[in-house]
Amino acid sequence: ACAVLDGLAAFAEAAARFGYTMPQFSEQPGIDIEAGRHPVVERQVENFIANDCRLDATRRMLLITGPNMGGKSTTMRQVALIVLLAHVGCFVPAGSARIGPIDAIFTRIGASDDLASGRSTFMVEMTEAAAILHHATAQSLVLMDEIGRGTSTFDGMALAFAILRHLIDKNRSLTLFATHYFELTRLSHEYSELANVHLDAVEHNDHIVFMHAVEEGPANQSYGIQVAALAGIPTAVVRAARKQLREFEQRAAVDPLQPDLFAQ
Repeated sequence: ACAVLDGLAAFAEAAARFGYTMPQFSEQPGIDIEAGRHPVVERQVENFIANDCRLDATRRMLLITGPNMGGKSTTMRQVALIVLLAHVGCFVPAGSARIGPIDAIFTRIGASDDLASGRSTFMVEMTEAAAILHHATAQSLVLMDEIGRGTSTFDGMALAFAILRHLIDKNRSLTLFATHYFELTRLSHEYSELANVHLDAVEHNDHIVFMHAVEEGPANQSYGIQVAALAGIPTAVVRAARKQLREFEQRAAVDPLQPDLFAQ
């Protein structure tokens, strides 16, 4: 009884101090969050950018693209945390939240290995993805972050493509799917339930400013080299990477280095 009281008191204090609102539960499938926030990240930054999220029977998957450091993972996790907080009886960090039936939350996020058991980072990633594909239902919330990045470009993209299609066709889960494989964004023409969204960024004089705002439509690039520069990669290496990127792009324009998976 003391433990339950302590937990509820903590929920009440957090709701009062940080401006949480009471979530609404619905019998209609879907998640509709307005001005959602990440309960941990918003305490660590000066101006947290709140974002909306809408998933329903006609919009079951959001394919999220955008720059590294742009906020894709934060956006995905805050949706899951808002759903989780609501189900354990806490008000949520959002302007409003309407949540339909959810039977489970499945995640495939981050990079970790299990070398003691002989499992590489990629094997762990695939094991977690397999569990999701076998067990997620139409009432599950699924978070897929950068699936397929642990192997070659062709292998990884083919796996991401097949996993995405299985989630839509078979599992039919409410899914947030973040990727740098921009080729996948074309699937929105094939599946009406898939919507493209992106995290915005602005580049100016080789510098990048992250807007952290979710916008409709696909992103146009990942800004990986700019993020590498922010991380402290030596200037000479960054210059060499830019030169190599231009060579790749020019070569692809003449003789595609990475063929389009969706070409006839």
